[in-house]
Amino acid sequence: MRVDFRVELRSVSTALRLAESVLLAGGQRQARRNAWAAVCENRRHAAARELDGGPAGAPVGGPANAARR
Repeated sequence: MRVDFRVELRSVSTALRLAESVLLAGGQRQARRNAWAAVCENRRHAAARELDGGPAGAPVGGPANAARR
């Protein structure tokens, strides 16, 4: 049995995008999960810093307020 998948490819970039989407579909999903996990972790760290008052010697209000002083 022969399966024939024919797609009209109008350019090399279209062919490359198609190949990339087929080959990396699972990897893209994992990358999105990893990115979201990193965002959540950064938010947790930011919340913890806010509760702790930030690092010692850091200006209140962040770098924007330090420039105004």
